[in-house]
Amino acid sequence: MNKRLIALTALSAALSTASFSAFSYEPARRVECIAPSDPGGGWDFTCRTGGKVLSDLGLVPGNVQTINMAGAGGGVAYSHVVSKREGEENVLIAASTAVPTRLAQEQFPGMDVDMVRWIGTVGSDYGVIAVPDDSPYQNLNELMDAIKDDIRSVKFAGASAKGGWDHLKALIAAKAAGVETLREVPYLSYNNGGEALTQVVGGHLDAFTGDISEARGFWESGDLRILAVLAPERLPGDFADIPTAKEQGIDAVGPNWRGFYMPAGISDDAYEYWVGAIETLYASDEWKTVMANNGLMPFHYTGEAFKEFMEEQINDIRELSIELGMIQ
Repeated sequence: MNKRLIALTALSAALSTASFSAFSYEPARRVECIAPSDPGGGWDFTCRTGGKVLSDLGLVPGNVQTINMAGAGGGVAYSHVVSKREGEENVLIAASTAVPTRLAQEQFPGMDVDMVRWIGTVGSDYGVIAVPDDSPYQNLNELMDAIKDDIRSVKFAGASAKGGWDHLKALIAAKAAGVETLREVPYLSYNNGGEALTQVVGGHLDAFTGDISEARGFWESGDLRILAVLAPERLPGDFADIPTAKEQGIDAVGPNWRGFYMPAGISDDAYEYWVGAIETLYASDEWKTVMANNGLMPFHYTGEAFKEFMEEQINDIRELSIELGMIQ
């Protein structure tokens, strides 16, 4: 029996007896989850929803407190964890594709993937391109045709920094649609998806590039028209009527995984505990309900496999960023 299986077996035993005695590490009653954004948006969702399920499942003895720490597309939180939280075993940090994107583009100065511990992913939130309900654009091709006619005619809003994953998703779609001079497509960055959406719905900007979980509220209220989801096929359930970019002839896919990392310097026992906790969360009926209600699709790496995936994704995004002219 390998170490991971032993750890999971011990974790299951601990849960079945409502104790944490199977591990020498025990979570404190106060566990923090740092969301590298203001309230609202995907990182905040990951902390608050993931924290609630961890608590509901008894994986933490109390509640998980969300700490919002916006700035630099996740860079403020990453730097804080690296420089000030080393060895702290009761703090999780929400992560997504935005983190390897910024690392690939060397936007976290002096920092790399080895400076934290990668715990696990809990699903993938696919990208969307959306416009206000009163927008003249009825589908993605109409929006892209407008951009091709006038490169500055459509101003995008997103939660990532310029050059970050939200920005890249819009450029990936634009490139697939035949748009040239991608650097000239206007993009404004906000601290979270909710703020970006408010600007779009309020008529201040033309289009939103972000994730389905961020857009859901305004879409359900009728204030937002989702032109396309950047998924290989239509999403299930409530989102089944939203067309993909691919079925509109634009071969663009933009998955945004959701997950957690922790500070470096934590004990192996704490690391194994939290890896097992995230595996247990992901397999739970409670989390499956969260995924179904929020358009999250299956996507799961933990522990060393997650670290290896991160290294591969950083290389892939670096190549993509060079191809799109974002970096040299």
